[in-house]
Amino acid sequence: MANVPEEPPTFKPSPQPPTPWVWRLEDAAGAVVEITGDLAGQTFSSQADAESWVGEFYAELAAEGVDAVTLFEAEREVYGPMSLHA
Repeated sequence: MANVPEEPPTFKPSPQPPTPWVWRLEDAAGAVVEITGDLAGQTFSSQADAESWVGEFYAELAAEGVDAVTLFEAEREVYGPMSLHA
């Protein structure tokens, strides 16, 4: 009978709650813009989802008075402000 090592325990990372990604919507002076409707209060499960959303809805956001956006992962500022104008 061969001497076979035991199988290592399966590595399972501890479950972590998803980190919300959010955009802070800003006017030209940098003040927060509060919007209503379907675009208000959006949170995302990933940076890619957040960036896709702003890419899809930037014209509607600009029509609501948003001049720039800043991306946050929970409380950490990732980047911005990023202008919504060409």
